[in-house]
Amino acid sequence: MTGFLTTHVLDTMHGIPAENMQIELWRLGETRHLLKTVYTGADGRTVQPLLQGEEFRQGRYELTFAVWAYFAALQVELPDPPFLDIVPIRFGIADATAHYHIPLLVSPWAYSTYRGS
Repeated sequence: MTGFLTTHVLDTMHGIPAENMQIELWRLGETRHLLKTVYTGADGRTVQPLLQGEEFRQGRYELTFAVWAYFAALQVELPDPPFLDIVPIRFGIADATAHYHIPLLVSPWAYSTYRGS
């Protein structure tokens, strides 16, 4: 059995899923390697898991969430420079058979995350 990686983003300023937020997935090692760029759908989730099958393996990774661009697209008045721009979350996958879920709860001024299920 192979595991998989998922994410979703909730806009805590408006109390809605964060639709159309850009997310980049990076594999970390001696170099930082971009694996993919995706966007959230209407439910704040990506259409497909970020990693699954042979792509899903032990290692260190980083998700970067384009928070400033998301709120700017909603015409939220933000300072220049904004308090939050790109929000990075670095994490490790130790068990290649598990489901790793990384939610992001975000406003222009704060964010939180945890390992979800």
